[in-house]
Amino acid sequence: MTSLVQVAVAGDVAEAEHLQELLTTAGIESHLEPVTEHDPDAHDDPPLKVLVPESDVDAARDAIEALSEAEEELDEV
Repeated sequence: MTSLVQVAVAGDVAEAEHLQELLTTAGIESHLEPVTEHDPDAHDDPPLKVLVPESDVDAARDAIEALSEAEEELDEV
């Protein structure tokens, strides 16, 4: 079994799903996991860890960095 490594922390579910979609587009399987134990009765939007197989860590970080740079360029326009 391949161990999973955290490559990012998303502030909410929407951001986590955005990162996961980016990684899927790059051909990288990813998983989401709460940063802390979540109270099932809570109705908030907890931060999530974005995890990828250890063998894909470098590619995942490169893909996330490329996305961040592209979004910054769009914000400047």
